[in-house]
Amino acid sequence: MFEDILEANSRYVAGFSLRGLEPSAAKGLGVVTCIDSRIEPLAMLGLVPGDAKILRNAGARVTDDVLRSLVLATNLLGVDRICIVAHTQCRMAGTSDEEIREALGNTPDAAAMEFLAINNQLETLSADVDLVRNCSLIPADTAVAGFVYDVGSGLLAPQPGI
Repeated sequence: MFEDILEANSRYVAGFSLRGLEPSAAKGLGVVTCIDSRIEPLAMLGLVPGDAKILRNAGARVTDDVLRSLVLATNLLGVDRICIVAHTQCRMAGTSDEEIREALGNTPDAAAMEFLAINNQLETLSADVDLVRNCSLIPADTAVAGFVYDVGSGLLAPQPGI
């Protein structure tokens, strides 16, 4: 079932070029973005492997685990600026946890899970940026900003005031 990825990995190993890459973020950048396949974090930001710490989850949400990773990245791995990148046409936006539970058949397991659906994308982005800015374990001089990536054009738009 996984033969295709193992074959691809064999080709990758043959040309592997990341040996010796430092663990710190060379560009001092941390990126939180969505798992959407239309987002290529390195390419959209003009980066190469080693430049940034990239965290991805459904909806580009600042969860406890994302915050934990950002604390470590800012204190131990050279990150001094963080961008949180939402995107257009996000499946998590404009819905609710209840609608997601219904789509999953309203099972007990689905009822017990928080999906962190996004009712208002810009309000949620602003709240998530504030979570990072207000985290006492992230250095106060860390720059944090919110952006929206347009999956139709590739444009990354800063969100003023966020």
